[in-house]
Amino acid sequence: MAMWNPWRGCKRYSDGCRYCYIHKGDQKRKVDTSQIIKTKDFYKPVEKSKNGLYKMKSGLVYVCFSNDFLIEDADIWRQECWKMIKERQDCTFLFLTKRIERFMKCVPDDWEDGYENVVIGCTIENQKNADLKLSIYKDLPICHKGITAQPLLEKINIEKYLENIEWVVVGGESDQNARPLDYNWVLDIREQCIRKNVSFEFRQCGTNFIKDGKLYRLKTKDLCSQARRANINTHRVE
Repeated sequence: MAMWNPWRGCKRYSDGCRYCYIHKGDQKRKVDTSQIIKTKDFYKPVEKSKNGLYKMKSGLVYVCFSNDFLIEDADIWRQECWKMIKERQDCTFLFLTKRIERFMKCVPDDWEDGYENVVIGCTIENQKNADLKLSIYKDLPICHKGITAQPLLEKINIEKYLENIEWVVVGGESDQNARPLDYNWVLDIREQCIRKNVSFEFRQCGTNFIKDGKLYRLKTKDLCSQARRANINTHRVE
């Protein structure tokens, strides 16, 4: 999987952003995260080698891993990114956003029912934002949709929003002050996905992880491996 970060920097936007690892990392490096700037990789998808071939290989491309593709500060650059995405039909571009309500303001003029090579994940963390964002998301013209509930901060019901959703990813918060993740919340979303035939992935435990009523304090390096050990991921039946 390739990474493409056309710009860097972000701004806290929702309840899940409190302990954002991007902000923490930038603070240690004395970098102002709120400054949104283009990166040297802006034209990465269309850069070519001397033989005329694209440098970035075909396949899945994770866009804006450390920021948000729909952030307001990048409005002046985004249309150029859409052109590159459209040019690279051999790639599938995936991005997550906390700003799904901005989506229709950010799409290109020829978007219509969506680009087939674009996957867009809507990020939520609690019931309030699930209802707010998913009620918008469900009606948007997007070919491939997914939901990321990470960090999951409480028990939520998203079953009524799972029509036309291909996957749901769930995970906890990683920070010394992390808000706890209860395993029962994870299993409940899994059951919702099974009922609606939606793929489910438990991506990572939380630093403060509750299972069977007992609180466990986990190391950051173990969060993903412990989630995999649970062996509860499911795949939609085509």
